[in-house]
Amino acid sequence: MAKSQQTFSKSEKEKKRLKKREDKRKKMDARKNEKDENGGAGSIPFAYVDQFGNLTDTPPDPADKVKVKAKNIVLGVPKKEDIEEEEYDPIRKGKVSFFDHSKGFGFIIDTDDQEKYFCHVSGLIDEINENDKVQFELEKGNRGMNAVRVKVI
Repeated sequence: MAKSQQTFSKSEKEKKRLKKREDKRKKMDARKNEKDENGGAGSIPFAYVDQFGNLTDTPPDPADKVKVKAKNIVLGVPKKEDIEEEEYDPIRKGKVSFFDHSKGFGFIIDTDDQEKYFCHVSGLIDEINENDKVQFELEKGNRGMNAVRVKVI
């Protein structure tokens, strides 16, 4: 008598495959029934954006629509207005908050805007110490604005 070619593991795999196919068919039928019950609308709700950029569930009113001409749209960075030379005083006043003579640098706090500026010994006209009132000019450096041409008042 011949032995069956189907082993136990093969029959178990076949049962799992058939069960998986049946589950998939049941889920598909359930989705189809749900769609028919909801009138074919599906389960995805719509979201609208109003004129202020907020999400709403109601469509926006066409009367609130604003027309913008393409030539009025500016691409890029707007140009800065030229600062008149008479308004801008390049000489600023401040107070030395820290200065290390051994290392040759320090910091000056501007009296107008309370900004702290780096100061190197190469940018000094007079010798300065901590808490001295000074006048200086600003110059662009590697890491920001630097105080140069520093004089004691």
